[in-house]
Amino acid sequence: MLKHTNLVIKILIALILGCSFHKNKTSSTSYLPHHTTITSIMKRLKLDGDLSFHNIHHASKDFGNRYSFPPAAVLYPKSVSDISNLISYIFQMGPTSGLTVAPRGHGHSLEGQAQAHQGVVINMESLGKSQEMHFHINKNPKTHFVDVSAGELWINILHESLKHGFAPKSWTDYLHLTVGGTLSNAGISGQAFRHGPQINNVYQLQVVTGTGEVVTCTEKKNSDLFYGVLGGLGQFGIITRAHIVLEPAPKMVKWMKLLYIDFTTFTRDQEQLISSNSSFDYVEGFVLINRTGLLNNWRSSFENKDPAQASQFVSEGKTVFCLEIAKYFKQEDMGTIDQKIETLLSKLNYNESTLFISEVSYVEFLDRVHVSELKLQEKGLWDVPHPWLNLLVPKSNIHKFANEVFGKILTDTSNGPILIYPVDKSRWNTKTSMVTPKENVFYLVAFLSSAMPSSTGTDSLEYILSQNKKILEVCDTANLETKQYLPHYNTQEEWKKHFGSQWEDFLRRKLTYDPLAILTPGQRIFQKQITFL
Repeated sequence: MLKHTNLVIKILIALILGCSFHKNKTSSTSYLPHHTTITSIMKRLKLDGDLSFHNIHHASKDFGNRYSFPPAAVLYPKSVSDISNLISYIFQMGPTSGLTVAPRGHGHSLEGQAQAHQGVVINMESLGKSQEMHFHINKNPKTHFVDVSAGELWINILHESLKHGFAPKSWTDYLHLTVGGTLSNAGISGQAFRHGPQINNVYQLQVVTGTGEVVTCTEKKNSDLFYGVLGGLGQFGIITRAHIVLEPAPKMVKWMKLLYIDFTTFTRDQEQLISSNSSFDYVEGFVLINRTGLLNNWRSSFENKDPAQASQFVSEGKTVFCLEIAKYFKQEDMGTIDQKIETLLSKLNYNESTLFISEVSYVEFLDRVHVSELKLQEKGLWDVPHPWLNLLVPKSNIHKFANEVFGKILTDTSNGPILIYPVDKSRWNTKTSMVTPKENVFYLVAFLSSAMPSSTGTDSLEYILSQNKKILEVCDTANLETKQYLPHYNTQEEWKKHFGSQWEDFLRRKLTYDPLAILTPGQRIFQKQITFL
């Protein structure tokens, strides 16, 4: 019986999710639904919100600013039933309909992942605005959480939770993102070495599957769906609510930047910091190649104990590595925090003249990237193409990677920052859909480039994309066993390689929870098959 069931499942997978078959009856090419199809949906559905056909151009763009696939309509939901009813209706239309659905949060995807060509984009921020946060501060400190809409921004959760003296444990570097968006990927920042990514700090989810079913899931209840949607790239369901873990919040942060010339020393110190339970609360790093006036830029907001010595440090023409660390503290710790930091710093081997320290509020520190965003918006440099490349590199191969990329393929970092810092997967829950290297310790290396649309030089989109291609080729030819974070591939074979041993589970979950491949077509993992009668 089991063998027969497995055979049936494999046949269904081949039929429903395959690239093409019986071309005279079924097509995997782009299908443009008639306008009347969606207008009929609007007439038949009972919606609390609105299904709009006008002013929808924003839903065909994202932060990457490279892909534009206009939808036929945008749903502005005011309730979870709006989302459920829409998907249920499309599912009941069966494979004769080419309609697909994509949830869109703050539009911070990079390569059209939240777009649905001639389908329906769901504006998740609209759902967030119509639903309240509910804080649950219990006697057991390990069970504090906030119940929030998946369309809520993390920055709003921060502000509201601080009113109760609490805050989420794990963050992304940029907080103006929705809960559903980061939980569908992972949500990684400098706290991940201790608390894991955001997907490891969730108690419960409410999910609308690709059949329109509304499911509540936890680690114990509907656990397959719970782990599937966390890091699942939107393929199995749309997250509509989440219970986010909270902890007592600090008030202030000692924020430090310090430089290294030697990459081996830099990585050794980083790995030492993430292995300790009594270290700093945040650990990240940057690669800086041929940067002029680096320390002068820091002086505007950071203090240096030896300015004269620091002024002699020369960064242009060199590849240097910046360790960025932070220690959180409360008001009652003011008298001891400096001594604690001095003890921690004494164990590191940085260039002593390049230690820069700033004391800021917890909110200022966590929302630091937004300050840069506002400055770039003023200069018209925010809404440009962002051909970002995010890689997870095993610890055993990070030096080989650095030798091949820094200073060779990349000869400067003027197009955007390069992040590099280690995380320890042994502290994570590895049952989620997120794909990581096999080793417990690996590095996030993020090339966060911005391209100038009218340029034909080294800051052009074509030049940066060619650099990214060379970096990926190095990873492949040297067999560095890297994985992409926020991945993007054009073929299913590439996706199979990305997921590796997790691919069969991924396929099974797709068949179970979104059998018609209605959800999130912009990931380009599965293509909805259309049967013409």
